[in-house]
Amino acid sequence: MHKPAPSDFPVHQLILDRWSPRAFSDKPVPPDVLRSLFEAARWAPSSSNEQPWAYIVATRDDHENFARMLSVLVEFNAGWARNALVLALAVAELTFAKNNAPNRNAQYDTGAATALLSVEATARGLSVHQMAGFDPARAREVFAIPSNWEAIAAIAIGYPGDPNSLPQPLKDRELAPRTRKPLSEFVMSGHWGHTASFVAK
Repeated sequence: MHKPAPSDFPVHQLILDRWSPRAFSDKPVPPDVLRSLFEAARWAPSSSNEQPWAYIVATRDDHENFARMLSVLVEFNAGWARNALVLALAVAELTFAKNNAPNRNAQYDTGAATALLSVEATARGLSVHQMAGFDPARAREVFAIPSNWEAIAAIAIGYPGDPNSLPQPLKDRELAPRTRKPLSEFVMSGHWGHTASFVAK
């Protein structure tokens, strides 16, 4: 399903085409394609070039680990994410490797890496749906995540599927128009709440 964003200003088509569906097809994701997605994440910017991200990945043909990954999702997300071909957790290292000091940019940098992964996926005809709805404590236990690392997002990856495969409430959300806040609400200048002149109407 193709559902480009209705942008107010010109941006690259990959940005318009990236979105987060819940319907996935059964088409396998080849290992070389998966490698390219994580290669894109590898080259994200990061504070002091620490690259404070890691990904725990399970493909649906790895039944044991896929089931373990589903087990850390909230029930609502597990219901549709089980149809994705790949599930993952994005994990951030909370301290700098060089001196063990807190890295306040760790989550930001890990998000940047996952954003690049998502754009690479879009370029290859794949969809990525990121989720906050999972249990970080259970993820730590199930996957033996070290204490100075934290799972910050769950991710479903696969080729887009048929919205008709979803229960009606999710199908309705899948087919609903895409919306975003206008730039005037979040691009500021001078002081908080003052819309930057180049976006003010």
